Amino acid sequence: MNKLYIGNVSEEASAEDLETIFEQWKIPHSGPFLVKTGYAFVDCPDEKIAMMAIDILSGKVELHGKLLEVEHSVPKRQRSCKLQIRNIPPHLQWEVLDGMLAQYGTVENCEQVNTDTDTAVVNVRYGAKDQARQAMEKLNGFLMENFALKVSYIPDEMAAAAAPTLGGGKRGFAPRGPLRSGSPGLGARPKLQSDVPLRILVPTQFVGAIIGKEGATIRNVTKQTHSKIDIHRKENAGAAEKPITVHSTPEGCSNACRTIMEIMQKEALDTKFTEEIPLKILAHNNFVGRLIGKEGRNLKKIEVDTETKITISPLQDLTLYNPERTITVKGSIEACSRAEEEVMKKVRESYENDVAAMNLQSNLIPGLNLNALGLFPGGAPGMGPSMGHNAPPPGAQGGYSSFGSSYFGGEWPIWASVLSASSQPLSGQGQPESETVHLFIPALAVGAIIGKQGQHIKQLSRYAGASIKISADEVSVVDANQVAPPDGMDAKQRMVIIAGPPEAQFKAQGRIFGKLKEENFFGPKEEVKLEAHIKVPSFAAGRVIGKGGKTVNELQNLTSAEVVVPRDQTPDENDQVIVKITGHFYASQLAQRKIQEILSHVRRQQQPKPSPRGEGQPRGDGLARPSRK
Repeated sequence: MNKLYIGNVSEEASAEDLETIFEQWKIPHSGPFLVKTGYAFVDCPDEKIAMMAIDILSGKVELHGKLLEVEHSVPKRQRSCKLQIRNIPPHLQWEVLDGMLAQYGTVENCEQVNTDTDTAVVNVRYGAKDQARQAMEKLNGFLMENFALKVSYIPDEMAAAAAPTLGGGKRGFAPRGPLRSGSPGLGARPKLQSDVPLRILVPTQFVGAIIGKEGATIRNVTKQTHSKIDIHRKENAGAAEKPITVHSTPEGCSNACRTIMEIMQKEALDTKFTEEIPLKILAHNNFVGRLIGKEGRNLKKIEVDTETKITISPLQDLTLYNPERTITVKGSIEACSRAEEEVMKKVRESYENDVAAMNLQSNLIPGLNLNALGLFPGGAPGMGPSMGHNAPPPGAQGGYSSFGSSYFGGEWPIWASVLSASSQPLSGQGQPESETVHLFIPALAVGAIIGKQGQHIKQLSRYAGASIKISADEVSVVDANQVAPPDGMDAKQRMVIIAGPPEAQFKAQGRIFGKLKEENFFGPKEEVKLEAHIKVPSFAAGRVIGKGGKTVNELQNLTSAEVVVPRDQTPDENDQVIVKITGHFYASQLAQRKIQEILSHVRRQQQPKPSPRGEGQPRGDGLARPSRK
């Protein structure tokens, strides 16, 4: 891929003109310019220089009043299923790019290319040439966040050489930069950068040294670590510490963190500052429980492995507008660096598990717009009923507001972009069907859910658009319209019966999870995990379990929830049996949706299918005969 095509060349342009431009921009070339009417060709010494010429010249440099278009030269016979897409916005979320690429066909492989440019570059392989051609036509020049995408073909022989050479490369396709984790084409979804930035607190007196004279130091750190670093100097005026946000790959974040610690240590020596300077990492409270681990095991292991002392700020320090907790790491710079890698690895795993729980299908909950739910915007998912309806006051720090897609900030959250693909049910059959879920909560939490004189549960019911009832030993506990008869259940648990369509289920259950955490019914180191029951037709239970338990095991692996279909159940009067789901909110929601998807598939299979004349031909068992194709 060393040969370049130069398009939009003026008829007045000569080979000497083009040579002058290459010399002016210090771009070497290994052969003469072949100038045709309106375009030209030239060879570069290697692929890296060809990429540099494209990045510097294409769409940026004029010749005789025309902007040159520079791209890899690929003969028509060699145009393949593989494309290179350049000038991608540096902080674009992978989910956004993934969705855009999928519009034009099946993406078999997508690899990021490391370059010296500020924007991102990926190589994409489609399942068919016509898909690649369509993507080429639609995306080349497409404006995304004020960046015009540049798309070019990768020749067939290069595409063929690329597949088996992920480790070492073959002739003509040397690998650039470190390989990304996962196996492309096997379900791994590589990212342009980590979705979770590194957030640290630094003493205010060291901010000047980190920035450097006229910003020279921070620019150098940014360049060396391939990171985007935001120093929030204007936040919390007069505070003793300032937050710094680092956007990059996990390795880039760690390298930037280490460099910043080294700068602070040098400044402390120069200014005779004798106090210890610990590393302070900010992490959203939703991830801290999983970082700590059961009985503190995860955190203890990190301390032992990295020879550091780690403490975490108490829950009492959290506010409505700052759901982050401070993780303080004490030790040598080397030890703190290792601890940062392990801590952020756990945080990113928690984040990715939560995303996976809601991100596998754009039609997970038809018509759901999480921006309108009041669960996530402006605060953490499920952090209480008021969080979605309050915006931080001017100057208040809104959690991860610096995220590329604002996971917990006041902007559009990643959940909304994932789940609100359609404002109408995808089935095209009107409103989604109502579902009934039995959610089990601690008996002591019933009062908090009901509220004074039943006000909270009534508001929750109106807000979610669901019927919400709580089982009780005495009907007089609350308004009779809000209470279901007792069910002979464990005295330590109460059953909340929620009836409504998927969006209503999501909203109601999300608020209940959040209320339990808000009211401290779970300990500071505990994650809110609840058991939910949904009823399925007895004949469909086998489909949920799968052959040899395959489906239910896949459900558990996919959702991180515990899914159990108790054996030897006696179907109820409606010929239904119970499926038990236990997990945190996102895991439980995805498991519920996947099970409902299985049930929908079963129902569709049972529906009579029309004959070619449009008339159903029922079989003896009442099912329509399958159509022959």
